[in-house]
Amino acid sequence: GPAAPPSAGRSYGSEAKEEEELRVRYLDDEHKGIVVLGLNRSHAKNALNKNLLKMMTKTVDALKSDKKVRTVIFRSEVPGIFCAGADLKERAKMHSSEVSSFVSKARATINEMANLPVPTIAAIDGTALGGGLELALACDIRVAASSAKMGLVETKLAIIPGAGGTQRLPRTIGVSLAKELIFSARIVDGEEAKSIGLISHVVEQNEAGDAAYRRALALAREFLPQGPVAMRVAKLAINQGMEVDLVTGLAIEEACYAQTIPTKDRIEGLLAFKEKRPPRYKGE
Repeated sequence: GPAAPPSAGRSYGSEAKEEEELRVRYLDDEHKGIVVLGLNRSHAKNALNKNLLKMMTKTVDALKSDKKVRTVIFRSEVPGIFCAGADLKERAKMHSSEVSSFVSKARATINEMANLPVPTIAAIDGTALGGGLELALACDIRVAASSAKMGLVETKLAIIPGAGGTQRLPRTIGVSLAKELIFSARIVDGEEAKSIGLISHVVEQNEAGDAAYRRALALAREFLPQGPVAMRVAKLAINQGMEVDLVTGLAIEEACYAQTIPTKDRIEGLLAFKEKRPPRYKGE
């Protein structure tokens, strides 16, 4: 099946207990090249605390330079919960100066994730609130179960989204709707999230509670056959181009395209086309 045994993954992290809070699995066989990051703090509804952020940073760092990684799926290993946001029990014990530095750290970690060079997919099979939704917004594509609940609820707590939510939500669903959702702290389900463009795909939840993950896996498999260098520069061209005017964006596209011209993979693609066979890309 799609879920590889835990032993199939290399884990980063020092202590076993902490290590289990973020499971890193490198899938095999027809899923080779897909890495699954699974949030696994079941006792705390996957709330983001200092330790989990540290592990995420460490893992993203390792993935960034790993050429074998082709797509990253972010999911939860905890049924019914994607991520409940920042750990408020930990937050309540923090001095106000610690709060700023924690939020900065969260913002930086989620930004690192957004800047992963390969496609990223958030599989939302349960509740994603506050920082949990901000995490999903930093992924390239979001897939959710129709029963999943999503929202930026920070204003309820007399604070605002601080890990990119005020920036990425309007860029994703448009300014007016983003304001409405943030001002009301409204929580939407998968169907509504799909209708407003917050997610790309909505699926009926299954018995196992991993329907969004399975959909994400199917999507990731569609990415695997393409040229690895092309995938990375395509993402770069889109991300950088979105922040600038069209003329500058087209210059970015040209510069990114130029990186594919000298590759062996480009020649292999043409050869495979001519020989009517699937290409064998090496990422060089």
